[in-house]
Amino acid sequence: MRNLLAFPDESKVWIYQADSPFEDGAVDAINQEINDFCTQWTSHNRDLRSLGGVMHDLFVVLVVDETQSTASGCSIDKSVAFVKYLEQKYNRKLLLRNNVAWLDREESIHLIPLDDLKLALAEGKIDMDTLVFDNLVATRKDYLKRWTVPLRESWMKRFV
Repeated sequence: MRNLLAFPDESKVWIYQADSPFEDGAVDAINQEINDFCTQWTSHNRDLRSLGGVMHDLFVVLVVDETQSTASGCSIDKSVAFVKYLEQKYNRKLLLRNNVAWLDREESIHLIPLDDLKLALAEGKIDMDTLVFDNLVATRKDYLKRWTVPLRESWMKRFV
């Protein structure tokens, strides 16, 4: 997503986390499909200035510059349909929100069911300083500054 820095801070962001990483060979193809989707994505017959891509082989990220045109309900429905298409084509779950992605000290990404967060903390696999991915960030500014935060600063801390 090379052009993300050219988008305003208020740009809308959607993050879809896969239930397992995409294979290396699939990422380029998915990125091309995302690019193709973004170039034709519209809201009330107006082009949306948008971009997207696969991040860390695990996350599908879509961004819309809403200073140009606002993403309406119908355009958001189009993006969800596109994500469902990616789910089917690449045999990944992208719309489930029951896994937490976290970084270990070597910056490798791991997935854990949200319900197992407390156990992982008790077993010492993670601690309150472990960086977790907050896929609920809603703007470009938050995506760049708060997509990864220590567990203690995330909404997920209530599960430990």
